[in-house]
Amino acid sequence: MSSAPRRSAVLALAAALALGVSGCDEAGDVVGGVVSSATAAAASAAEKKMDEVKDGVKATEEVKAGATSVDGDRTVAEITATNPQDKSADYTIKVDFRDPDGNLLDTVVLNIDGVEPGKSKTGTARSNRSLSGETKAEIGQALRH
Repeated sequence: MSSAPRRSAVLALAAALALGVSGCDEAGDVVGGVVSSATAAAASAAEKKMDEVKDGVKATEEVKAGATSVDGDRTVAEITATNPQDKSADYTIKVDFRDPDGNLLDTVVLNIDGVEPGKSKTGTARSNRSLSGETKAEIGQALRH
């Protein structure tokens, strides 16, 4: 996150805390807005990363997301790419972390390089920030290149 959005997030969080101290019910809305803004920023950054892939072929069906778990303060999921081609391939994968209602909590981009023909290889998708509650990892987009 660049300094301007980070500064805005800090100011919004400070406002939320001030509202909470004053007993105002809007504190939850402000904090929720900060989280939504962070999620939107992560999704936008992920889309830009995916757009940078040259000569990528849609490969969503070749990539699977495993169950999520917690590693330190981050949510992680094992992602497996299976290469059906006759030459080695690299994969760039957008992984979406969602809550049980399907709401987007975070988005990350994972690269799994050098997947041999007819073989599978795994990588770990790690959330950008701490996520609370139950989460599920989904493949938002996958490109083989």
